[in-house]
Amino acid sequence: MRRLAALLAGLALLGLAAIGLDRAFPPELARLHATGRVVTDRAGRTVAVLPAPGGIWRLPTTPDDVAPVLIDTLLATEDRGFHAHLGVDPMALLRAAWEDARAGRIVAGGSTLTMQVARLLHPRPRTMRAKLIEIARAMQLEAHFSKAQILSMWLTLAPFGGNLEGVRAASLAWFGIEPRLLDAAQAALLVAIPRRPEALRPDRHAARARALRDRILGADGGAVPTHRHSMPRHAAQALAGLGGGARIATTLDLPLQSALERLAAERRRTLQHLAAIAVLVADLHGNLRAVVTSGDTALDLTRAIRSPGSALKPFVYAMTFQDGIAGPETRLADLPRHFGGYAPENFDHGFTGPITAAEALQRSLNLPAVALMRRVGPARFAAAIRAAGVTLRLPPGADASLPLALGGAGISLREAAGLYEAIAGDGRTAMLRLDAARPVPRAAFVSADVAASIARILTRPFPAGGPPGIAWKTGTSWGGRDAWALGFDRRHVVGIWVGRPDGTPLPGATGAALALPLLASVFDVLPPAPRPMPAELAAAPVHHLHADALRLLFPPPGAVLDGRGRIVLRAMGGQRPLRFLIDGMPLATDPARRDIAWRPPAPGFYRLTILDADGAAAHAAVRVK
Repeated sequence: MRRLAALLAGLALLGLAAIGLDRAFPPELARLHATGRVVTDRAGRTVAVLPAPGGIWRLPTTPDDVAPVLIDTLLATEDRGFHAHLGVDPMALLRAAWEDARAGRIVAGGSTLTMQVARLLHPRPRTMRAKLIEIARAMQLEAHFSKAQILSMWLTLAPFGGNLEGVRAASLAWFGIEPRLLDAAQAALLVAIPRRPEALRPDRHAARARALRDRILGADGGAVPTHRHSMPRHAAQALAGLGGGARIATTLDLPLQSALERLAAERRRTLQHLAAIAVLVADLHGNLRAVVTSGDTALDLTRAIRSPGSALKPFVYAMTFQDGIAGPETRLADLPRHFGGYAPENFDHGFTGPITAAEALQRSLNLPAVALMRRVGPARFAAAIRAAGVTLRLPPGADASLPLALGGAGISLREAAGLYEAIAGDGRTAMLRLDAARPVPRAAFVSADVAASIARILTRPFPAGGPPGIAWKTGTSWGGRDAWALGFDRRHVVGIWVGRPDGTPLPGATGAALALPLLASVFDVLPPAPRPMPAELAAAPVHHLHADALRLLFPPPGAVLDGRGRIVLRAMGGQRPLRFLIDGMPLATDPARRDIAWRPPAPGFYRLTILDADGAAAHAAVRVK
């Protein structure tokens, strides 16, 4: 009994000592928490990644983020007993000790994945003392964390050469894909590299990396990548000031964001030197789906404060309709007039004479707008806009005055688009959000009936062609400094700004000439809003209505395509001639055909659109490898 009591007492003392050491020396997790940031879109797709301190690409990664084949390969190669041991594999350690003793130096580690994690959390020289510390730390990690958590640590911290750490960063850098899309050969390479990260970098030592990859794979996996891909950096300017933790969920739509970045870059090449473009798309719930700044600037130009020109006129009319001062058919006078010392002119310096309010707004005439602003009251107008969530920026020391009707105040493209949400929807404005965790503040501006009346006035064909059913308004600030176009349908609000980031004039710039064509192209990329059915078809069976509907046979939505050759796009139904567009840019096609060959210019996400002669559209977002 005394011996048993002494044994139990000794075990108790060892237990207390272990607890004391555990509390005195808790797991060192500083490197695990010092990660970069992953920004995702509304579907969880990676929009951008931002590096950890020091420029290290170390991104948080869990087993759910990677393809199962990578986990299977990793465990089969590095630690078959991972799910059974408590951090240490005694037989593996004995084998390693025997090999080390025979060689007279450390040639085999015998490390479990948990021991590797202990070394990754706190790197030490490879000595016997370090090995003993790793054993103790591995057992400590097993006591504190689940197997899935320990795997996450390895997936986040494993070295892949240079400034790459973790499987997510390595997958993006070496293959340009998310780790959940890895195939068996790619997974085998990512298991191989951490064994000797600098000696097995495929961009420097491709033959070595391939040999070990093939040995792990048990087959010839083909060539290994010999250069790194750029890390995803979509919406870079818009994301720069976004707060949050290691994973930031946004409201963006990655295929749409990618398509509009390419579209804006293409249009910018046609502009004068130093010009820039800002584009945003929001749904009618206040969620930003795409935010683009195309230009040589680090600024998010959708937030820049600029003069909107005539883009605020619809809100002057909306307030007069709400007050009963005017309506769409009210006759107004477009004639020379002085308002005190203020004598505005129309853009073309001419006058129309008597005109309805609806026509005056459609033609963006200045005299009727200023006359209505006088009836509303500039101070009241500015206060109403402020109550809706936007403060109009006036010149220093200036009070709200009649030139507000013509753009005599500053506003950002985001704020303007948030105001347009009111006339696109139920009369309530929205403070547009990018961060999916934030609410969308909304404020009543006018009634839903008034909003619908303004929307009907602004809905008319684009001058140079574009999809039907879009309401739009342009604006041009004094001196051609800012060219604006804002538009909406029953699903989206789109805002376009063209100008120079430093605010200097862009000679000849107008909203109609520069911004409006781009607005039409953006709506070409967007899926069309539902249109009301004709009454005589409303009761018809659904299969009769859609049997001959335009649809895209290939590729299907979400397809991943091989970009090394031509891809044949095929449509069915619809009225010919058909138009095929890639990210809003038309492809040359035979009007009699329902298919077309397309060669992708580069890997990435693309939005395919087919339009028929009746204005129907079919869409698919795809990725090209």
